[in-house]
This record gives sequence, structure tokens and C-alpha cells, in this order.
Amino acid sequence: MPSVVLDGDPVPASGELPAEALAGLGGRPFGFYVHVPFCVTRCGYCDFNTYTAAELGPGASRADYAATAIAEIRLARRVLGDADLPVRTVFFGGGTPTLLPAADLVAILRAIGEEFGLAADAEVTTEANPESIGPAALAELRAGGFTRVSLGMQSAREHVLTVLDRRHTPGRAAAAVAEARAAGFEHVSLDLIYGTPGESDDDWRASLDAAIAAGPDHVSAYSLIVEDGTRLAARIRRGELPMPDDDVAADRYAIADAALSAAGFSWYEVSNWAVEPAARCRHNLLYWTGGDWWGVGPGAHGHVGGTRWWNVKHPAAYAARLAAGDSPGHAREVLSARDRHVERLMLELRLDTGFPLAEVDPAARPAVARALGDGLLDPGAFRSGRAVLTLRGRLLADALVRDLT
Repeated sequence: MPSVVLDGDPVPASGELPAEALAGLGGRPFGFYVHVPFCVTRCGYCDFNTYTAAELGPGASRADYAATAIAEIRLARRVLGDADLPVRTVFFGGGTPTLLPAADLVAILRAIGEEFGLAADAEVTTEANPESIGPAALAELRAGGFTRVSLGMQSAREHVLTVLDRRHTPGRAAAAVAEARAAGFEHVSLDLIYGTPGESDDDWRASLDAAIAAGPDHVSAYSLIVEDGTRLAARIRRGELPMPDDDVAADRYAIADAALSAAGFSWYEVSNWAVEPAARCRHNLLYWTGGDWWGVGPGAHGHVGGTRWWNVKHPAAYAARLAAGDSPGHAREVLSARDRHVERLMLELRLDTGFPLAEVDPAARPAVARALGDGLLDPGAFRSGRAVLTLRGRLLADALVRDLT
């Protein structure tokens, strides 16, 4: 009996994509996302597809992971054919990519370059927990072609890190930024989380001050989301911790925008600030502007020409598929023209460049006028034909997108 795919259509064993997805291949920016699903421990708020050593079970290991990921890269080359596809961005995410030896990450990057070629100015990023990286590994990654590192700082307050189940000490992220700079990384990002139970406004300001003082050229700040099935959700359900408050989160966002703007950072996406255009995360911009990318790894998502697919989740199942010469794809969907329009509006509206007013559905234009009147859209950009969010609009972006679609 064939397996039942509950979310999407089956992916052929060959990984073959529809002909319409391949049309125009090479005319759109192309990148790779490499998912490394390993963590030392599972953070209480995290619902990503990650595994500790005890959770892996037989059939998968960190030691074999680079070879398995390279097998998928070679599969990608077969599926995408002979199209000239210089890779503009590569992003190693997780999990904790830097739990793998730096040599393994460099080998995966080298395989992408051998199969597809890297653009001369390719951006190559790895995420890292501050405690999982040090000077030697950073130097090896930089020498191997990595250009950017994104460090999960989250907070500068120890009691906040404890609630989040983060293992690093408050000062470790700043030290890791300095080590990355010494290794030759021009672009270093810090990730922060606001709205953690027990965090005060002063705690959040201290985290922002510490992040800015560390000297990154990019900061991401995300509101804590309580995901079902996580340890954090269970603690809140039992009454051990309070549920994060939306109004508090809005205040924290405004505090972040003010502090980062005063320090010379400019927002370019609702949750992201950079000191200059060159410091923006080009890989994420590829996602947000409808580019193509191949997602490598268990649970990774890919997208080419309006077809989106996702891999089997468990590392053992992923490795078994590739060992058999098959695609690790679990399911896929072909986006309709309407789906693609809605996604484009949803993503581009979050950018500082906004969305062209001429492409808003006629039925949604009264909602656009209301948004302008309510102070959610920038009047100057509006007069130039673009819907660009104000600070108030950024706080209400999700609701505004619903009104416009």
C-alpha cells in the first residue's frame, strides 16, 4: 500500500520537479539552505526540527551527516539539470550547525560550489550558539569561504536565559562577536528574543545595550512565541510562568527600534536591522522576494518556480532515502497564482521597500485607504506608489496583511 501523505502531494522518488517550476530557472536568484538538526539540549521554547544525541536513535549520526547532505546536493544538481545556477547565498541553520566540525561545514559548502558554482560575491552564513563556536573554528570557517555568522544571543540577563533554557553566560555572545571579527568576518549578526516571562523593560534595554556594544552590523529581534508541544508551553499551562503579553511585546519592539535606530541601525524587515545595505541578510531577502532555493537536510523546505517541498523529518529516514538513491522529499505543493500573490504581498509588505500599490487587489483598496488613514502606511511612500509600513504598521503587520488579502 502506498504511504499516505497528509499534507501535500507525494514527491517522486527521483525528486523530479514539474516542468513549469523549471521554466525560468536561472533567471531568479538561487540559494541553498542547509539544515543541521543537532543540538546539545533542546531549548524550552523551540519547536524546530532538532535532535539531541539521545533522540537520534540508530541510522543517523553527526559523524555521517556531511556525507549525507552532500548526497542531497548532488541529487539537487541532477534534478535541476544543466541550468547555469551560480549560488548567490548559502545559509546553514539549525539546530546548531557549529556542533559539526568546521571541516564538515566547509566540505558541504565546497560540494555546493563544485556542483553549482558560487557567485563571486556569494553570501555564506552559519548560525551558531555562542558557546558552540570559538576562535579556531571561526578561522577555519572564514578560510573555507564563510562570509557571515549569526549568533544566538537572545538576552544579556542570566535569569532570562535560564527561562529560555539557553546554556551560554550573558557575556559569551559579545566575546563570540569579537572572535568572529578577529577571524576576518566582516558581517556578524546577533539574534535577540523579547517578551520572555520574567523579563522587564530594563532587562530588555540591557540586552539591547549589550548587543549594540558588542559591535555586530546586524541585529534580529523576535517576539517570543509560545509553541504548542514545547516545554515552555507546558510550564505556562501549569501556571509556573505567565503567558507573554501582546501589549508588552509591542512596547519592547518600540524600545528595540528606538535603541537600534539611535545606534545607527536601520530596519529593513520587520524583525531585522542593519547598519548598512551590505550588512543585510541577502539569503533571507532571497526568501522574502520570491527567489529559488534548495533546502538540504531533514525537514528542510525548498522552493523553485512556485513549487515548494519539504523533506522527511527524522535524520535516520533522511539518510536512508539518500542511501537508496532516492529523494528525501516528503511532500510538496504547487502554488497557484493566487497563492503566490498572497505570499508575495505578505512578505514584501514586511520590507522597507514595501509592496506596489498598483498590484493590490481592487477589492482590498478600501483597506489600503483605511490603513493609510490609521497611520499604518507611510504617506510619502504612498504618494510614490508603494505601501510601506510605519512603526505602528510594523506592530500591526499581520492584521494588515489579512485585511489586504
